[in-house]
Amino acid sequence: MAHAATMNEIERYENQLTPGWGKLMMWIFLCSDAMSFAGLLATYGAVRLGSDNWPNPAAVLDVPLTAVNTFILICSSVTMVKALSAIRHGNRKGLLLWLGGTILGGSIFLGIQAYEWTHLIHEGLTIQGNPFGISSLFGATFFILTGFHGCHVLSGVIYLLCIGFRGAQGAYTAESNSPVEIAGLYWHFVDLIWILVFTFVYLIP
Repeated sequence: MAHAATMNEIERYENQLTPGWGKLMMWIFLCSDAMSFAGLLATYGAVRLGSDNWPNPAAVLDVPLTAVNTFILICSSVTMVKALSAIRHGNRKGLLLWLGGTILGGSIFLGIQAYEWTHLIHEGLTIQGNPFGISSLFGATFFILTGFHGCHVLSGVIYLLCIGFRGAQGAYTAESNSPVEIAGLYWHFVDLIWILVFTFVYLIP
């Protein structure tokens, strides 16, 4: 009897630790990922400062369209907060509704970015070529930075689809919603990073 009680206490203790470990692992991943973006942004800044003929982003890139796209991504962070709040109150339908809004926002963001890439490539901008100035590194830094972030958004959309699928099966409750919270951490990180990319690449003349 004593042995069974001890095993039950250990199992209960491990179950309580599991959500905390999941969140900790996500924070570690986000910190390492933030360093990757910091390196890319620092490289972009160094290359741009060292160039004598860097194009003015406002004259080359569609800043108003990207500003709208940025607003859409920020709104998707709001819907992610709503999704977590819904499941914390035991509202499974609300979770699925707001998760759907978040996924839609991320998908629209990717669609607009794909449109922008297609337009720029049609104008001759590539990783190795730049029709807007002498520095060919403009295209390289632009596509690497926005592409790396776009891969994160795509991964986030797939991640949230998996969370939504599990949520539809009843995997999350008001007492057990840690996976939704962890997914939210990732999504907010992706949104925050885009604000930095948008500022550095699109807004600074």
